[in-house]
Amino acid sequence: MGPTVVTPEDVLETLMNDGTIDAIRLKILNQLKANEDLKKNTITMVEQSKVLNTPGAEKQTKRELFDSLRQELEAPVLEKASKAVWELILDSSGLGKEIGETVEKVFCRLSGFETPIFPSSAEAPPIAADTVMANASSSSMKRKIDKVIQNEKTREVRPSKTPASKSHDGNHAAPSH
Repeated sequence: MGPTVVTPEDVLETLMNDGTIDAIRLKILNQLKANEDLKKNTITMVEQSKVLNTPGAEKQTKRELFDSLRQELEAPVLEKASKAVWELILDSSGLGKEIGETVEKVFCRLSGFETPIFPSSAEAPPIAADTVMANASSSSMKRKIDKVIQNEKTREVRPSKTPASKSHDGNHAAPSH
């Protein structure tokens, strides 16, 4: 039996069902927790926050301070964490390499190909996380990924040309929209 058509959704579903996505998520979280630069940066942001350095801050309750700090710092802290996650995912020698190899193995297993079908990451030029992050936010990256998936779906479902779609002179009729 030859190779079968495998969609990105098939690969993703397999990775979700076999626990791989959860394992990768756990590795990312553990590496973020161990990221000393991220911790130091967050501590510095809190120490330099307007909320804590405003006169009268010492009179506020812990809950009020926490809510105010969250409102002030949540977006910038999450942005730094998001960049750190993308650096991990795109790391061609660490977790990023592991993710790529895992996806490739699942794809090959589902499609019947021998592994590996793509050049090893040592042969491929590395992708700089800074370049990716400079050119796209995580939401625009998701939109691009969604667009690729959508393009794959439309490529798989092409309308067939039937005799009803031809005009009397043998040329294809213009589609009516």
